[in-house]
Order: sequence, then C-alpha cells, then structure tokens
Amino acid sequence: MLILLRLIHILFGVFWAGTAMFNAIFLIPAVRALGPAGGPVMQEIAGKRKLPVYFLVAGLLTVLSGFGLYWHDSQGFTNGFMRSAGGMTFGIGAVLALIAVLLGIFVVTPAAMRTGKLGAEIAAGGKPPTPEQAAEMQGLQVKLGKMAMVAAGLLTLTTIAMAVGRYVS
Repeated sequence: MLILLRLIHILFGVFWAGTAMFNAIFLIPAVRALGPAGGPVMQEIAGKRKLPVYFLVAGLLTVLSGFGLYWHDSQGFTNGFMRSAGGMTFGIGAVLALIAVLLGIFVVTPAAMRTGKLGAEIAAGGKPPTPEQAAEMQGLQVKLGKMAMVAAGLLTLTTIAMAVGRYVS
C-alpha cells in the first residue's frame, strides 16, 4: 500500500505541478497574446479536453495520497515526526499544496470552464465577440493568469519541500 501511495503521490504530483508551471509560463500568456483568437484554444483545452478536471483530480489525488504518506510516517499523527525538521518541512509543503488545491476548486476550475464555454459561445456565433464577451474573456484570462502564477509558485515551493523533506535535519 505504501508503494502505491508513493506512486500516486509522485506521478500525479509531477503532473499537477508541471501543468501548473506550463500553464503559468506558456499557455495562459500565449492565449492572452492571441486575444479573441485564444478563445478556441481555451475551448478545446478546457471544454473538450477537460484539462481543469484532470488538473483538479491530480491535485486531489496528490493531496490525499500525501496525507496517507504523512499519516504513515507519523504513525497516525502520534509520534515526534511531526515536530522534526523533516516532518515540519513535509507539513509546510502539504499546507501549500492544500492552498493550491482549494484555489483550484474554488477559483481556477470555474474560471477555466467559463472561459471554455464563452469561447464556444463566441465560436457558435460565427462572428467576432461582442464587446461584453470580449471584456468577460479578457477578465477571465487576467484572473486565470494571476491564479496560474500563484498556483505555480505554491506548487514549486511544495515540490521543493517534498524533495528535501527527508534530508532536512
């Protein structure tokens, strides 16, 4: 069971953190630079391919498997592991990941799904977006850009904490 938890934690954590960094550094800035032409890209990624759902599932599986690993290492949250430097490093990483997953649930996923839907509405109209649609799309892209940077930062720090936690004394 421990091996399975570690595999889930590492594989889904790599996907989650890597996707967050890719989105923040490459995807969202490119979509914003394309202006209205970025709508079909977001529609494909968010609407049809459901990236926000995969992203959120990866985050939840990472956090839940990490919880299981932490529970194991601390022997049910009862030993001194939680007060050790390594235990506290893992704990800090866990808190940062939890903040990132909560942002994903309550901010990023709804905004990404709305961006995909709005892109579909614009495409279905067969003409340029209305001023209202363009303003909403721009606002959503700004929000996603900011949240992408926050999530990427949180998950970068989380990844660092998880990478060094066993070696901190």
